Formats: sequence, C-alpha cells, structure tokens
Amino acid sequence: MWKGAVSFGLVNVPVKLYSATENHDISFRQVHRVDAGQIRYKRTCSVCGEVVPYEDVAKGYETEDGRMVVLTDEDLASLPNQSSKEVSVTKFVPADQVDPMLFDKAYYLEPEKAAVKAYALLRDALQSAERVALVTVSIRTRMTMALLRVHDGVIVLQTLMWPDEIRSASLVDVGGDVHATERELAMANMLVDSLSGDYDPSELEDDYAAAVQALVASKLEGGDVAAAPAEVEGGGEVVDLLEALARSVDRAKAARGEPVAPASDGGATTTGAAAKATTKATTKPTTKATTKATTKSAAKPAEPKRQAG
Repeated sequence: MWKGAVSFGLVNVPVKLYSATENHDISFRQVHRVDAGQIRYKRTCSVCGEVVPYEDVAKGYETEDGRMVVLTDEDLASLPNQSSKEVSVTKFVPADQVDPMLFDKAYYLEPEKAAVKAYALLRDALQSAERVALVTVSIRTRMTMALLRVHDGVIVLQTLMWPDEIRSASLVDVGGDVHATERELAMANMLVDSLSGDYDPSELEDDYAAAVQALVASKLEGGDVAAAPAEVEGGGEVVDLLEALARSVDRAKAARGEPVAPASDGGATTTGAAAKATTKATTKPTTKATTKATTKSAAKPAEPKRQAG
C-alpha cells in the first residue's frame, strides 16, 4: 500500500509497507425483514431536505459551540501536506518507555531486493539494543509519529496516537483513595498465582464470531435463507431472468391477442417452460437469430403497457 525508505544516519533502506492486521469483527447489513432487500440511505440535507449529489458534498468542521464551518477543496489544499515517503528515525528509545495506550495501527516493512542487507542491519540493531526506533512518517498525506520494532524477524512500523488523543485517566471515578487490606491482597495474590501461565494466543477464541457462523450455517442447511434479491432501478419489482423472459413473452402474446397463462400459477407453467427452452436454445449457435428476434418482439410491446399503467 506504500513504498518509501527508512533512513537512520546515512543508512537508507527502501521498503514496502503492508498492513499487519485485519479486522474480523462481525458486521451485519440492514435488510427488509420481508424480502431480505438491503436498506439504502440517501444523502439528504438536514436544512432543505434535498438529496445532495456527490459534487455538492463538502467537508464541514463543527466548532465547540455548535457552529459549522464549510471547508472547500481550496481551503484543504492550503493545509500542510506531507507527502514524503521517508521514514525518518528521530531516536532509539527503550520499548518499556512507550505506553501501549499510544499504539494505533501496525504495518509490516518489507525490504526492496537491493536493500536486504541494510534491512537486516536495522532489524538486528534493534534487537541487540533492545530498543525501538521513534520515527516520523507520512501516511495518506498526514504526518504522524510511529515506532519501528521487530516481530517474528520482521520490522513492524507501529503508528502512534498523539498524546493529546489519549483521554486523561482522571476522568474515571474509581471511588476515591480505596485500597485492599493486607489479607485481601494476600488472597488475591494466591488466586493470581493459581491462574498464572504463559501467554498463548492459540488458546483464545472469538466465540461470538464462531457462534454467528454456526448459526448462519444451520440456517443455510435448513433452507431458512433468502436469496439476495437483484436491485431494480426506481424501486420496481425484483424478478429473476427466467421470470422476466416469461413475462415479456406473455406481454408479447397479449399484444398479439393470443391467450396467456393465468397469473395464479406465476405465469410460469406454459410460458415459463417456453422461457427455459428459449434460454437453453441460446447456447446453440444455430438458434441465435431466432432468440434475438424473440427478445426484440417481446420487448417492444412492453413500453405501451408501462405508459398505460
């Protein structure tokens, strides 16, 4: 997702940036309970109520007193725009001095082929010094603080939140200056000792995600699932291809004064069978002309009927 170079002193290491994490959080779509159609939202203005096209959408900054300041593209272009592809090392600091609360997004750094030796030098230096490199980097045009650390033999660029983005712990009410008694603390330490062990991430499981997947699988096996309906422009009915062909043939027959299958059977008993036969026939090269002629004759009478309705 990004190419640049790590520079420390006179050493320059060309690298590629890859996201080191992915979100497996379960997300649901909002759908119509009746037919499983997805719920769509329009961009409407809260003042005039009109639907706003993308070209009229601007960025707005809301002040603390509730006023909205509209920022144009020209305004945003005047802001400091950091587009440098250099990861510049500021200093090497002990890892335990960086509060994990500041950690944001993790990225893997991969060396360019010509920079494998320099990459290994930086990685090994970080490990032997037992320090992390505090760096500045520009990602998506905004300069941010980050650190370089080693994970499984790979250098990781870990972006950091700015200190003022961490809310003060003083905002939390812990009930005053309350502490455990010596006896309570001794019992708690015994409990900690009995539950102590090494960290093994393989022992942890996202049981909610597993339960959702099991629930979806059971519904699929039981047939309790609605096929995602095709969306029709303008909010018309949703039909599949065979049904659309059947209805088109029915309209063509009606326009010529020929009998049409009753609507109670879905219009698919006689006409539907003909539509299936027509669909199969389209796979044969010798009937392409016949299929095109049928499609055109079926489509033409449809317009007068829509106008009449």
